[in-house]
Amino acid sequence: MGEVFTERTPRVVAARKLTRRAGRDAAGQFLAEGPQAVREALAHDPPPVELFVTDAAADRHAELVERAQAAGVPVSAVSARAAAALSETATPQGIVAVCPALDVPLATALAGTPRLVAVLADIRDPGNAGTVLRSADAAGADAVVLAGDSVDPYNGKTVRASAGSLFHLPVVRGAPLPEVLAAARAGGLTVLAADGAGERELTGLRELAGPTAWLFGNEAWGLPAEVGALADVRVRIPISPRAESLNLAAAAAVCLFASATTQQLLGGAVSGRRAMP
Repeated sequence: MGEVFTERTPRVVAARKLTRRAGRDAAGQFLAEGPQAVREALAHDPPPVELFVTDAAADRHAELVERAQAAGVPVSAVSARAAAALSETATPQGIVAVCPALDVPLATALAGTPRLVAVLADIRDPGNAGTVLRSADAAGADAVVLAGDSVDPYNGKTVRASAGSLFHLPVVRGAPLPEVLAAARAGGLTVLAADGAGERELTGLRELAGPTAWLFGNEAWGLPAEVGALADVRVRIPISPRAESLNLAAAAAVCLFASATTQQLLGGAVSGRRAMP
């Protein structure tokens, strides 16, 4: 791979700026660290613009290095200190891809006939956002929308928590929530809000059979009344009276799979993407 880049090499210095949102926004790029994220990034179109890898990681993940080279992705050897400078984890994995931003306009994400969409309203925790992305992908959702002031989907923790799912489905970020919900309804989706104080219960909810946009609120304060009022139905998940509540990621998984399994049982592939195993 030739020259070994250090933490002071200009290309590493430029890539390190992508660990901050301002740097990501300015460059239109983000970092995907670790073999799973890099594998999914290499399978995506467009592919990464560069792969940084230590000698040790290149030995461990030779197939990824070969795949990157075959795809024409520049592969740059870096020192362990350079890899640590590009990492946002306590234990750097030594392999990091610089990827072009993936988010799409709202109209693109909702084009066609979507049947299942997750809308996150002012979600702030990057791990939660990544986990919801992973659950939405597993449920066969057509898109995920991070509305309003939600966390950046390219935050390193979000990318890791998504376990590669960030590369699998359309992601929209920053669209105003009223605009998102109006577009969802125009696309034939019923807006269901996950709300512990909802007037309807998830079990047996007939709306699950149709095209659905699930609205999930902030981790700390949930859905404010004025936001819940924007939904067609506010839905509560029945839980044991001993439990205080479900956290955001768990509630989102329950709701998304409730829609996905209901749609599949009634005779269709989940959300037009693929049937669940």
